[in-house]
Amino acid sequence: MDSSSNLNPLREDISDEEPAPASVFATRPLRPPSTSSSEKYSPVEWTSYFDKEDDVSIPGSNDVFHVYMAGTEGPLVFCLHGGGFSGLSFSIVASKIKKKARVVAMDLRGHGKSVSEDELDLSLETMSNDVVAVIKELYGDSPPAIVLVGHSMGGSVAVQVAANKTLPSLAGLVVVDVVEGTAVASLIHMQKILSNRMQHFPSIQKAIEYSVRGGSLRNIDSARVSIPTTLKYDDSKHCYTYRTRLEQTEQYWKGWYEGLSEKFLSSPVPKLLLLAGTDRLDRTLTIGQMQGKFQMIVVKHTGHAIQEDVPEEFANLVVNFISRNRIGPHGVQIPGTWKPSQPKT
Repeated sequence: MDSSSNLNPLREDISDEEPAPASVFATRPLRPPSTSSSEKYSPVEWTSYFDKEDDVSIPGSNDVFHVYMAGTEGPLVFCLHGGGFSGLSFSIVASKIKKKARVVAMDLRGHGKSVSEDELDLSLETMSNDVVAVIKELYGDSPPAIVLVGHSMGGSVAVQVAANKTLPSLAGLVVVDVVEGTAVASLIHMQKILSNRMQHFPSIQKAIEYSVRGGSLRNIDSARVSIPTTLKYDDSKHCYTYRTRLEQTEQYWKGWYEGLSEKFLSSPVPKLLLLAGTDRLDRTLTIGQMQGKFQMIVVKHTGHAIQEDVPEEFANLVVNFISRNRIGPHGVQIPGTWKPSQPKT
């Protein structure tokens, strides 16, 4: 990730127009009005993409998990974000998928607007238990057919939920840009990556600008809605900092990815692996792909956050996955027989 020193200042509005020269052949096209930095990178509310938000309290604890919801019919696409992101990472995707299926995007423990007793317990087991607890509170003992979609760290959580066999209605699994071999190998660089990124922002706009110009996100529209909830205001320093303290959770990192490939392949439901590059498969997954155990698609012209960089293509891939495997609200069934089940009130 580029440091802040590499950021070039943006041009501000240019309002003075040059007088027209005498010869039409000497005419230079006037520069179109530009958008100021504060306008171009201004935050956008989640309401532009989701239908509603909710806080889900877990009985027997002080944990309250924040969720964003969209759509009313079809199977449930339950989205889990990566480390340092939030449920709003799936904002634009949700606005596209909700025409075909329901979408719930959850702020995982220590992220976004969720509040938990131990914000730093990002162990795989704890986070996977959180997911199951939230689904149970939302839908009781009769949840609809669920397609788990997990990006990066969230992909590991999704695979763990599937491996635990605690969701009887699980009908599909979509893992986004995380592979055990390359993930484990990159962990030795993670602390350096985290420490090298800009730590303090004078405004939310500057944080959005940094995420786009620094390369972590490539879609301004997505960054404008997803970045704000990844920040918190530090009153003592009078600036914005990262809400999630990833650098303090290193003890859990290895556990996110060890055994990921085997667990993914052993899940009996239809599986889709979306990757940003072709060189990501480890030996276990390469063999599994050759045996036809999962569908793999390499998404071109995107960074690590595929769902944010190319949300329309991502949404189409998920909807096609659901259609291809004939996943309805009650599992695999013939299209046209869907009957929406409502969340528990």
